[in-house]
Amino acid sequence: MWRNWEVQWFFISLLSISLAAFILAGFLFSIRVALFVLVTSGLLAGCSLIFTRWRYREIEKLSGYLRKISSGDDSLDVRDNQEGELSILKNDIYKVTLMLSEHRSFLEKDKLTLTTALSDISHQLKTPLTSMMVMADLLSDSTLEESKRAEFTQHIRVQLERIEWLVSSLLKLSKIDAGTISFKKDKVVVRDLIQSAVQPVLIPMDIKEQTLSVSGDETVTFTGDLRWTAEALINILKNAVEHTGEGGVISISFSENPLYTEITIADNGHGIPKEDLPYIFRRFYKGKNASDDSVGIGLAMAYSIITSQQGDLEVRSEKGNGTVFSIKFYK
Repeated sequence: MWRNWEVQWFFISLLSISLAAFILAGFLFSIRVALFVLVTSGLLAGCSLIFTRWRYREIEKLSGYLRKISSGDDSLDVRDNQEGELSILKNDIYKVTLMLSEHRSFLEKDKLTLTTALSDISHQLKTPLTSMMVMADLLSDSTLEESKRAEFTQHIRVQLERIEWLVSSLLKLSKIDAGTISFKKDKVVVRDLIQSAVQPVLIPMDIKEQTLSVSGDETVTFTGDLRWTAEALINILKNAVEHTGEGGVISISFSENPLYTEITIADNGHGIPKEDLPYIFRRFYKGKNASDDSVGIGLAMAYSIITSQQGDLEVRSEKGNGTVFSIKFYK
């Protein structure tokens, strides 16, 4: 405490004033008055010393508290719930500590998410890359039959397309997560949206001899981004086609009320097990009924696109009784 120049100057000034008051009182009045002034000044100096030492101990405690926070220990509560500047400072430090703790938790969570995502991406890319390396080694054989050569070449092309789709989807998801995509707020006619979304799945549906049913008023609209919402619907429809057997039915209906515009996509496939329902919108999650080619990213992307436009995506399903996806865009 005595090394602090502020404290030194304070007590030097206090002693100087006390000494001057003692001399002046003795000169103008009497020795008794001068002694009274001297004793009073000494008591005031002693009280100031005690108060200053107490404040220094409190500040030292705060310094130790801050050192513990910097080392990662944010479980201490420094508040004393009293009045005064130090109490206000303690409360403010505690609030900052809570904020730092929350930020640290978020950073740890983001780090874990990034690590998991990189692990999943590596796993998803490893399978097609390994397959292509095997095919490339086989193609290097000069005695390989032309039919086999064409088959292996086609297989490599399919795997490359799969890698391209995976990388493209991950880039889209990362842009949505980072908030770098500016979703348009146009008036979207739902009938036009559905026409754009069903085009990529018509051929897979035709191969499986599935039937598509679309119903709804042509005047139904909502405010959103046509291109990105169509991307979301395409992923939901692909999921429906994949999990609906040959000769199945996929129905799309849409309606509008004063609160929201709703789009419903239903199928009569084998449904989603109850234990998988809470996780189907989680990226890289593959349910029990997922095919071997499934990556588990389509529904996660659909969910991110819709919720980023202040929409809502829900799913209802019973094993053996099909699945219903409900999309709502609120007014």
